[in-house]
Amino acid sequence: MMFGAKLRAAALFIVLSWGWRRALIALVAGALSSLAMAPFNAWPILFVTFPVMVWLIDGAGAGRFNGVPSAALAGWWFGFGYFVPGLYWIGYAFLVDAAHFGWLLPVAVSGLPAYLALFTAAGFALARALWSRDAARILALAAALTVSEWLRGHVLTGFPWNAFGYALTEPLALAQTAALIGLWGMTFLSVAIFASPAVLIDGKAARARLAPLAALVLLAAMGAYGALRLVNNPTQLLAGPRLRIMQPNLTQDDRFNYSAKASVMRKYLALSDRATSPQTSGVRDANILIWPESAFPFFLTREGDAMAQIADLLPPGTVLITGAVRAPDLPPGVPVRRAYNSIYLIGDDGDVLSVYDKLHLVPFGEYLPFQSLMEALGFEQLTRMRGGFIPGTRRRMIDVPGAPPMLPLICYEAIFPSDSAVGGERPGWIVNLTNDGWFGISTGPYQHLQQARLRAVEQGLPLVRAANTGVSAVIDPFGRIIASLGLGEEGVLDARLPAAIPPTFYARAGDVPAAILVAIALIVAARRRGRRRNR
Repeated sequence: MMFGAKLRAAALFIVLSWGWRRALIALVAGALSSLAMAPFNAWPILFVTFPVMVWLIDGAGAGRFNGVPSAALAGWWFGFGYFVPGLYWIGYAFLVDAAHFGWLLPVAVSGLPAYLALFTAAGFALARALWSRDAARILALAAALTVSEWLRGHVLTGFPWNAFGYALTEPLALAQTAALIGLWGMTFLSVAIFASPAVLIDGKAARARLAPLAALVLLAAMGAYGALRLVNNPTQLLAGPRLRIMQPNLTQDDRFNYSAKASVMRKYLALSDRATSPQTSGVRDANILIWPESAFPFFLTREGDAMAQIADLLPPGTVLITGAVRAPDLPPGVPVRRAYNSIYLIGDDGDVLSVYDKLHLVPFGEYLPFQSLMEALGFEQLTRMRGGFIPGTRRRMIDVPGAPPMLPLICYEAIFPSDSAVGGERPGWIVNLTNDGWFGISTGPYQHLQQARLRAVEQGLPLVRAANTGVSAVIDPFGRIIASLGLGEEGVLDARLPAAIPPTFYARAGDVPAAILVAIALIVAARRRGRRRNR
């Protein structure tokens, strides 16, 4: 009784709050919600902060136009509070070349959250347009925020970082539901489950408990399903592929400084051939050596001595998978002004066996929106390549000798569920090369790992991750991390390649199940609102 009275008092305070107090409540609730993401994974906090969303939208009814603008404003403040602490680490990238970009740090750490919060505002506004006074408003909010989060992941090439669905990916048993409904289905369930306690203040006590009780039952069912799936499917390792991942932990200054060419190559070669125990003998223990994204401060294939050193390093039958900046094919004497961010597959004789060029480039890092106009105004992207990187033309698999075909993903391509889905022949594993060194020792690399790991669960494919500063990892198709190197460590990681499993339901159906969930919720919410109006 006392708890119920205090809860109703707190809810009433939020509902009736207005002006700066209302904005502050939304801002603080959003900031606390960011603790649900890696590396904290404190998702129970959402049982406190997501009901605040509901009560803020409840209170918007006192505003004009049925409260839609007021709800949108509360949603913007919630989103801004959520994204600033969740994405603060982006500021580190502006300190790599502080002389040129340091002044933009405050703009970056506030401007991107301000933009992303527009999608949260849109979600709140749509929810308010479908709002009712009963538990159906939880479905309205879940559907509306799933739509707005999906849009955040697609508009202007998208940025679905820390989508709400990632809150249900730790412990790993909960993440197994992603094999059925993917990230966007998980986003719908996250909002519906964690916002459900808001209805405890509604009407009769017994009826008010139904929604949160149903949410707890659903959460328990997800955990039970995931636990059974993990117990019944131990990691299976392939006999052939023997992996060695090299994590150099280089500073960004070395990675973009041509004068560091010799020292970078020496480090790569020595580290790749390092024995990790008295029982190991260096690179000869592996038949697949993997280096991280954009590994060299030069165009690799234009440096014959570097290619010769790689050939000398690789034992017979061993191949190298490495990131590198690739110059386009140009007539002799024509200077290189733009380039590709690529993955090379190199054989033991130093020949290039295959190349993949990154399709999904990073805004402001690898290109500028409205590139020509912004360059004319004096802006540069962080890599300082005038004209920006050249995007690849298609996503494709690469045939790797001694291993199943691989799907290459460079850097943040791994945060997009659609980038892991390819038509036609199915890959046997995903290789994600990245350089999280831009972001220092921060929460960013842990969040990136969390998101890449969910791609393995969604597709039922093992994922191998090589990161310059970490976290490098080998992940099985159920999301188990079977080997890893920590953030900020230098070293090599030896592991076997886990076997893929048959295509998951999500791999076959895509986002259709999530779309059905959202459609049903929207229909229910619209019907409930219509009934209220007709009374």
